[in-house]
Amino acid sequence: MASLVLFLKSTATARRNPIPPFAQIGRSMKSAIICKLAVLSLAALALSPLSRAQSQIAGDWIGTINAGGAQLRLALHITAAKDGGFTATLDSVDQGANGIPVTSVTLKDSKLSLIVDAAHATYDGTVNKDATEIDGAWSQGAPLELNFKRGSVPVAAAPKPAVPSDIDGSWQGELTTPEGTKLRIVFKVVNTQDGLTAQMQSPDQSEAWVTASSVARSGGSLTISFAGVGIVYDGKLDAGLSSIDGTLSQMGQPVPLVVKRVKDPAK
Repeated sequence: MASLVLFLKSTATARRNPIPPFAQIGRSMKSAIICKLAVLSLAALALSPLSRAQSQIAGDWIGTINAGGAQLRLALHITAAKDGGFTATLDSVDQGANGIPVTSVTLKDSKLSLIVDAAHATYDGTVNKDATEIDGAWSQGAPLELNFKRGSVPVAAAPKPAVPSDIDGSWQGELTTPEGTKLRIVFKVVNTQDGLTAQMQSPDQSEAWVTASSVARSGGSLTISFAGVGIVYDGKLDAGLSSIDGTLSQMGQPVPLVVKRVKDPAK
């Protein structure tokens, strides 16, 4: 529309005031330049709100879900896409699951919506005016409050190695859930200069490893805690240090679990 208006104006002027050919060419070139500038201005106006929206939420965010006594940290990474939209991934920090793809990211005004097909979950939140916080709810069955703030998870320094303890290595067992499902559980215990450390995997559910928040040993008793997912394993080592007879509790529900030393876990 801008080019049509400029063309009619220049034609009407030419009819009222005949001008030399070179002047007409100069005026035509000037009209063309003005037309291009007008089109560029309109394009810039069309793109600028989207650019502002992109800069508003792009970056790293961190939040915590409180689920039945367990605290799960979620890190959200939003990237501005070339097409003007967004891409994103999630890290479930305390579950050791990183790079979970976000299927859809939608921002309308201050309303942010995420769809995470891999977790059968959605998130709906409101971005504050300074774009420093997002208040909302994570839905994976029942909605749970989840508020994000800008930031990232501090990278913990790797523990310094130490002489292996007599329980270092992999331990594997199988538990039966209250619903009757059988799940393999694997622990990896490693001694460090800061003390015993451990990781846990449920290979029938995920390849991710969850890092223990604490490992305590007193004689033949061993307690491994995973505060982020609300799990505690309490067990007794046998005399030969080849098996641990104990219970794994999550959200206060204990389940018997005997684990034995293995060279090739989860096989």
